[in-house]
Amino acid sequence: MDLDRDQLASLFPNIAAQMRGMLSNLYLSASKLASSDARKADPKLDATAAILDQSYYQMLRMVSSLSSAEYLVKEEPLQMQDHDVVALVSSICESSSDLAEEIGLHLHFVCAEEQHICAIHPTAFEQLVYHLLSNAMKFTPAGGNITVELKKRGDKLHLTVTDDGCGIPQDRMDTLFERYLHTATPEPPPHGLGLGLPLCRRIAECHEGTLLVQSAEGKGSSFTLSIPDRQLGKGLSDVPLVYHSGFNHTLLGLADALPSKAFSISFQDET
Repeated sequence: MDLDRDQLASLFPNIAAQMRGMLSNLYLSASKLASSDARKADPKLDATAAILDQSYYQMLRMVSSLSSAEYLVKEEPLQMQDHDVVALVSSICESSSDLAEEIGLHLHFVCAEEQHICAIHPTAFEQLVYHLLSNAMKFTPAGGNITVELKKRGDKLHLTVTDDGCGIPQDRMDTLFERYLHTATPEPPPHGLGLGLPLCRRIAECHEGTLLVQSAEGKGSSFTLSIPDRQLGKGLSDVPLVYHSGFNHTLLGLADALPSKAFSISFQDET
């Protein structure tokens, strides 16, 4: 019997939990075989180890998506916190800009405000931003531009990620947010599981918001998250985002869009 959507969403996190332990063991073993000092002293070793790190981060990113699959069917609302959204998004863009340049892209962040407090789930919100950035970077050729804009409009807060890449074929627009149900994988590798955009839309819905897309083939795409601009009234949250200690969070978020050089010790020392 075929697994339905609910069964898949409950199965994925269990698979992810087992895979996470295996990946941790692999990473620790690889780190011992090629230490940071050894990689700095040997460019060839560093280049080889960077390919291993790239694959590791891509797999870990996939595991993170599997862990979040329960969002797709979960009815309970996310736990919101008053958070400085400008600081969160600008930090993501700042840490991603050098990596974007590595593949010949220009990443811009646009916001008229220096600070804006809004009730969000910081970890899920960050995951959504990284998914949209990763997609934009994957489908925009070298020399292209990606713009992340954050602005208030009425009682809504809008986050828009725009690129001037290849755009989306019209025949894929209607099912763009449901590709994880498809047997085919139309994206070029690395294409992942197709969970990214469905998760992004669900995260938007969990914020009582929407995620809309505008795109024309050959002219780029624009994804706009719109959420209520509201506060819980408990002041600015100082609760840190939930991270897995020791990982480079930007490399994790953009792993599918980056070349192996971005994972080398020498490149990270430069940035």
